[in-house]
Amino acid sequence: MIPDLAALHAQGAAQQPTYPDTDAVDAAVARLRHMPPLVFAGECDELKSKLAAVSRGEAFLLQGGDCAETFAGVTADNVRNKLRVLLQMAVVLTYAGSVPVVKLGRLAGQYAKPRSSDTETREGVTLPAYRGDAVNGFDFTEAARTPDPQRLVDVYNASASTLNLIRAFVNGGYADLRQVHTWNNDFVRESPHAQRYEQMANEIERALTFMKAIGAEPDQFHRVDFHSSHEALVLEYEHAMTRIDSRTELPYDVSSHFVWIGERTRQIDGAHVELLSRIQNPIGVKLGPTTTADDALALAAKLNPSNEAGRLTFITRFGASKIRDGLPSLVEKVTAAGVRVAWVCDPMHGNTFEASSGYKTRRFDDVIEEVQGFFDVHRSLGTWPGGVHVELTGDDVTECVGGGEALAEMDLGNRYESVCDPRLNRVQSLELSFLVAEMLRKA
Repeated sequence: MIPDLAALHAQGAAQQPTYPDTDAVDAAVARLRHMPPLVFAGECDELKSKLAAVSRGEAFLLQGGDCAETFAGVTADNVRNKLRVLLQMAVVLTYAGSVPVVKLGRLAGQYAKPRSSDTETREGVTLPAYRGDAVNGFDFTEAARTPDPQRLVDVYNASASTLNLIRAFVNGGYADLRQVHTWNNDFVRESPHAQRYEQMANEIERALTFMKAIGAEPDQFHRVDFHSSHEALVLEYEHAMTRIDSRTELPYDVSSHFVWIGERTRQIDGAHVELLSRIQNPIGVKLGPTTTADDALALAAKLNPSNEAGRLTFITRFGASKIRDGLPSLVEKVTAAGVRVAWVCDPMHGNTFEASSGYKTRRFDDVIEEVQGFFDVHRSLGTWPGGVHVELTGDDVTECVGGGEALAEMDLGNRYESVCDPRLNRVQSLELSFLVAEMLRKA
């Protein structure tokens, strides 16, 4: 059974907010426990079967979205733009890899972020660090930065709105394959690397024309399966959203189809690993450069003791300079132990640096280099590079340097909108998909 909240907190749960009013926390948790599920257990099982195919080398995972969602960002335009760029990327990857692409949004719940420090100091004033809209406000005032448990109820409502929008878009014709491909044609025409991408776009065009000529109109042309995911960080929220499924009498976290444990909360005896070991959802764990093969094997044993395919995804985040040295021993030993796991590359979190202007940023070339290293390691070991996990937006922001637009550090202030980590913009995200597609063809 699920341990109670008090027992989890007694384990010294990492990265939790300090709420000043415990009665308000209890009231928010009680309210969440009575809310309808945001996702259904059967949908989680469906995603698990798709991730099982990823672990067997029969599918590829595309996981992407905001570093940290905001309540202000829950608009039809914002959600549609993120969905659009993910659908565009998926078409390119599906064609190049000739395998199904599992589409997993980093959205409808990604409202909390771990922090390296509990506090932030500006001009002699020290306040709690911003931990995402799930916890407190971004403005540097005492009122905004005081953790407020009512925000957990706001997370539920914002996530429900986002999921409603996504379901309406993917089932209402927005995800039609020919329409998505037309968007990609437009991108190729505008891209500074048009020639590089044009050949693949033309090949997709011919394939679609052929399918139309023979009268093939499968349902998959007109709608897609799309699932949600977020980091399971704030225990009050994840625990309150964990329910017993009426079909199986087993617990599921119905806040999202897929939840993951971050690099800072993956302690084998920690509260996050304990909670996620008890739920039936497909789950992920971030593995950084400090992870040993023994760490990975211990996590697999705790989180997936029955070695169920599709249950566990290892999301590696080493950094472009460390991936080729750090990843091989993990993959080799986990594979030798017979552990069923999907390997996915997060090329974002190991490549962050501070620009001279003070903005946190990432180099597009470093992102690509880490993905290339990930593919090279798996190719050398005969294992499957199962997917990419990317922080991105469908908007024309200026948060990461490089790419076809040749964004420089001096451009970052033009439109830097992230409240946490820098994201790839629409053009950089699509460039990434074409470059990963070339790697996928060789894999």
